[in-house]
This record gives sequence, structure tokens and C-alpha cells, in this order.
Amino acid sequence: MNDYPATHEGRTQLVLGIETSCDETAAAVVARTADGQGRILSSVVRSQWEQHRPYGGVVPEIAARAHVECLDEIIADALREAGIDFSDLSAVAATGGPGLIGGVLVGLTEAKAIALVHDLPFIAANHLEAHALTPGLTEDLKPPYLLLLVSGGHTQLLLIEDVGRYVRLGTTIDDALGEAFDKTAKLLGLPQPGGPSVEKAAHGGRADRFNLPRPMLGRPEPHFSFAGLKTAVRLAAQAAAPLDDQGVADLCASFEQAVVDAVVDRTRTALRIARTRAAADVLVVAGGVAANQRLRGGLAELAARESVRLSIPPIALCTDNAAMVAWAGAEHLARNNTNALDFAARARWPLDADATPVIGSGRLGTKA
Repeated sequence: MNDYPATHEGRTQLVLGIETSCDETAAAVVARTADGQGRILSSVVRSQWEQHRPYGGVVPEIAARAHVECLDEIIADALREAGIDFSDLSAVAATGGPGLIGGVLVGLTEAKAIALVHDLPFIAANHLEAHALTPGLTEDLKPPYLLLLVSGGHTQLLLIEDVGRYVRLGTTIDDALGEAFDKTAKLLGLPQPGGPSVEKAAHGGRADRFNLPRPMLGRPEPHFSFAGLKTAVRLAAQAAAPLDDQGVADLCASFEQAVVDAVVDRTRTALRIARTRAAADVLVVAGGVAANQRLRGGLAELAARESVRLSIPPIALCTDNAAMVAWAGAEHLARNNTNALDFAARARWPLDADATPVIGSGRLGTKA
């Protein structure tokens, strides 16, 4: 066993994190010192893509069952890798939403059982907040800063004022960026997950061959839209059919460049708005799409032009993982913010609940 300080108030806290909101089953242990420094002691992630690949996308029922089948083993691996057992923990945190409700229920139920059996505080972590707070774990970055969250399920620009204080500046009015990558890959016959496949194909492509739209460019509010871009890709593919390998590469490169131009423009607008509200001189990019190199390059150029620092977590912490969940839990534990065991899983859970809906809301809450 590792010789860590006793885990009580004013000393190092050890938090177990559990992530099951989509198609990765993950567990991790994170340490948070009394002065707010973080360290990852273990991080175990198991992807389900081989189970979903035949269907061309994530199947919620398959995802939930896969979480049930392996979560106990993954938690045991995380504790073993950290060199601790349940008695060393200060708390347990699990993603409480947003996400696929069946998967979220699996992780929450497991975390509540652990908390009950081992008499531990329980924290239901917001998946978006976990992404938002990751720089505090990786580089001790404190708010305020602007967050660009780009993933399969979310595309948002948020001003991170403090832990628990978030202002939504922009969101997608239709599809998330990761979804646009996945559907573009499916249209062109590329394997899932779509983001890496489109990026790989685009390496050998000409980004100026296809004239694709740059959605929302120049608008005063920093919202996104990708549905029309997906349609433009489909129409371009039909017009150039049959597409050979070079045609697919050119269309992927053209799609990527359109995405970069749109995202950079929207982020520039958000940066300028954020500066009127707080001393936000750091741009943080998180979510699975943050792994895209062309997008990283475009955002690096933007950061240089706007004289802000660009912070992107390691790729393993951009995609869904439990270390970020554990860290969000540790930050709330340090502030004595815990949850009762009757916390209900949430399919939708906006960080800025007071933000005006862009396109209305439904039974489960704000849509965008």
C-alpha cells in the first residue's frame, strides 16, 4: 500500500471516480492535496467500440450492458494500480449526467453502493463540469478561463468563473461537432469512431477542392451549427460520385477545414465577450474532438493572435475518462459539496441552468 497522508479535512483527499455516460467504462483514483494540487494515481478506460462498430454508432442498450459486465473489474484495477483499497478513500464520485441514461444509471448505482458499504461521501459529477475542470488537475490552472468543449454529444463555449460558476456563451443549435465527424465518416464509408477516421483520410487530401459552407460565420452570438455542413458534404459526395480514395481524402480535408474556420471564428467571438466579463486570458479546449490536429493548429493560431494562452489536456484526458470525474468530485468534496444517495440520473444537465434556451426545451430540459 502507498503511504499517503490520512485522508481527512486539511489533508490529502483520495477520490475514486467512475465514468459510464456513453461508450467508455472507466474508473480512476485522484489525489487532491490541501492546497489544491492534483495527481492521477490510476486511470483505467475500456472502450466498447468493437461492440458498437457493426451498427455504425453507439447503441444505448449495448452500452449499458457492457458497463455492467466490466465495471467491477475496472474499479478493482484502478484501486490496484493506485496501490490502495476502499478504506483509503475519502469519497466516491460518478457521472450523474448528462449522458445515455442507462449507462449513467450503471455508474451511479455502483458508486452509491460503494459509498453506502464503505461509509464514504458520494458526489454526482456533471460530465461537462468534469471536462471543464480538468486543467486544474493537469496543470493547476485556476479560473477564470474560456472553455471550448467539443465532443460527440456537446459543443459549447463556457466562461468558467469558478468551481460551480459557469456562464454559457455559445452552444450548438443542432448537431454536436463529434456527431458531425461521425456522420461524415459513415457517409463516406469510413470506420467508426468517425473523428480519427476523417482525420486520417484528410492527411492526404486537398482542403480547397470542395467549396463547403462555414456555418454561423461572423454572427454576434458565438453559437454553432453543423447540420447544414453535413448536408453539404453529402451533396458534394453525390455530385462527385463515384468517389475514389483521393476524392474521399479531399472531401475529408475540405470538411475539416470548414470545421476549423467555423470553430475558430465562433471561439474568437466568445473570447472577446469573455474578456468583457472576466480576466479570461486562457483558452481551454476539451472533449474528444480536441484531439484533431488541424483544429488544434487553428486554435493555436487564434490564441497567438488574441494574446491568450492555449491549454489542451493530454489526449487521454480529452476523451471520456474517470480521472476528470474523480477530480470534479475532489473539488466539490474540498468545498463540502456532496450528494445524497437518492440523487437521480440525468440525461440532460446543463452547466449554466439559467441560460436562455436557444431553441427551446422539452420534457428532459433545455435542448440547446
